[in-house]
Amino acid sequence: MILIWVLKLMKKKNFKNPSLKNRAEQRGSWQIAGNLATSFLYAAQGLKYAFSSQRNFRIHLVIGAIAFGLGLWLDLELNLLAILVLTIASVLVLELINTSIEAVVDLAIGRNFHPLARIAKDCSAAAVLIASICSLLIAILLLLPALMNQLKI
Repeated sequence: MILIWVLKLMKKKNFKNPSLKNRAEQRGSWQIAGNLATSFLYAAQGLKYAFSSQRNFRIHLVIGAIAFGLGLWLDLELNLLAILVLTIASVLVLELINTSIEAVVDLAIGRNFHPLARIAKDCSAAAVLIASICSLLIAILLLLPALMNQLKI
């Protein structure tokens, strides 16, 4: 409710963002996707941004792909493979949320330091860290027995 009021107020006051190149770009930044294809385009742009600018997102994506490929090679049962996919997805989703939180905090405070900004960034990074550690443990629990069986150990 407050967000809608702020957006209406900014539109009414003709708020201008100096980082935008032109007025048409500024108008488009406030629009909500009019159709499903546009929504998917925005999501793809978010993925592209995360992949191109966030090293940890790329690392998690590669490790997740390796774990999934290993699960396929080991011929894991479908339910175990589903658990593995959900675990990988949770880490990637949290990494995207972390990126979003960092961007919003940077937008709000600029280059200034604020202890609450540090707390927000540190806590969102800690959420990704916890999910990554848990994901690693789940992958070990799911893949290690099948790998040992495959290697006849």
